[in-house]
Amino acid sequence: MPAANPNKLLIVDGHAYAYRAFYAIRQLSSPSGAPTNAIYGFIKMLGKMTEQLQPSHLVVVWDGGLAAERVAEHADYKAQRPPMPDDLEKQLDGITDYLAAAGFASFCRDGVEADDWIAALASQFSGELPVTIASSDKDFMQLVSEMVGLLNPNDKTEKRWTAEDVKAKTGVEPAQIVDWLSLIGDAVDNIPGVPGVGPKTATDLLRRFGSIDGIYSRLGEVKSEKLRSNLELSKDVVSRNRRLIRLRDEQPKVNLEEIALRAPQVDRLRTLYGGWGFKTMLAQLGGTQLTQGAFL
Repeated sequence: MPAANPNKLLIVDGHAYAYRAFYAIRQLSSPSGAPTNAIYGFIKMLGKMTEQLQPSHLVVVWDGGLAAERVAEHADYKAQRPPMPDDLEKQLDGITDYLAAAGFASFCRDGVEADDWIAALASQFSGELPVTIASSDKDFMQLVSEMVGLLNPNDKTEKRWTAEDVKAKTGVEPAQIVDWLSLIGDAVDNIPGVPGVGPKTATDLLRRFGSIDGIYSRLGEVKSEKLRSNLELSKDVVSRNRRLIRLRDEQPKVNLEEIALRAPQVDRLRTLYGGWGFKTMLAQLGGTQLTQGAFL
């Protein structure tokens, strides 16, 4: 019997973890006075994830702006989000410098939302090796399968979510997540749902009717007159929501070699750590040759 494929892919939602690191550590700066809290926190979070999952391949994906198609369909899409704090924006180049020196791939493309590119990578490689997506974004629940799992930083159990975990959280299968979110809406992305339909009602509807198409083809079977009316009046909104929420995996393919872990550039890491004033990380580098992961 051939040996099992030991390779594993970790895909990290870059902006999500940069924000998380920035707000987790509020006071940290380099010897020159430049903010370094997001850089430090990002490195530590990434180190913890790689130690836990032991991936052979890793890529951090960054937002390249809002998808023009979604904005054209819904002008208020993500419009309520405040601009990135200046002190965080100043640190993004430092994080990408670290990733390059540490031997990790980092992707960003103008006009491509990170969610869509992450979906594309998961779709492309899940047939070859297990994939873990590190993000707290609930949209990624739609991607969960036998080969794709989630690492949610908000889950204190630190477990890799499977389809069973998605169902335990929402009451529906991963294949129903787009419809579930389309009914309840997504305040984070400024997508309104059906009035009066929260997570429990959406779950009940999908368990009974299977899908949004099933709901609308049998709308007369919805017993509550108010709910039936709200669903009928929101039909166009729900249809639009499905198009907004469904992740677009039609992105250009990449080679698996592009996202394989590479040997760290020790001298470059030493320069970066020294400039940021990360004394403990600098000491851990020492003067010896490092293997991948030993610098985290």
